[in-house]
Amino acid sequence: MLRRIVKELRVHAPYTSLGAVSGIVIMAIIVYGNVPSRASCIAFYSLHPVHVLLSALATTAMYARYKKCKLWQALLIGWTGSIGIATLSDVVIPYFGGGLLHIPIEFHVPFIEKWWINLMALAGVAICYRKPVTRMPHFGHVLLSTWASLFYFTAFGIADWVPLLPFIFLFLFLAVWVPCCTSDIVYPLLLAGKDKTPS
Repeated sequence: MLRRIVKELRVHAPYTSLGAVSGIVIMAIIVYGNVPSRASCIAFYSLHPVHVLLSALATTAMYARYKKCKLWQALLIGWTGSIGIATLSDVVIPYFGGGLLHIPIEFHVPFIEKWWINLMALAGVAICYRKPVTRMPHFGHVLLSTWASLFYFTAFGIADWVPLLPFIFLFLFLAVWVPCCTSDIVYPLLLAGKDKTPS
């Protein structure tokens, strides 16, 4: 299992780096275009729920592919894997990143503030419970997670962003690389064990 985890992290590192670069480009556009934080807030609350949906799709598909499970098990794994890890990726890591960079930044809990985000997670579980498809969601998951993390910084943080861009790149990379691979691959595989051969 450890070998599989290391392999997945290594394989996904280049894609995560490209996602982080795209995030830096978007941040530069926001800064030089004087885009108001309200626009970033709208973007965050648009992208984060879609990230939750894709995360639920990928987590549930991987779990159902490797374990013959009941619906309640898929709901539990899909919901916790998407809500928990998407919150870590999009909110917690940017928040602590802002703290380390001495950026005044607010803390929000999207799935509590916007209750319907939980429905996005449940929808993802329902879609992939019957027909597990593990290849499609992950690429979109990486990009959406990167952009959601970025917009959390610019929606709820106040800073002179340009000198901080190299550090923002690092936090965007970390906010996506470990949590997304954990949600899509590590978490469901650890819980699935070796119940069945993947179809």
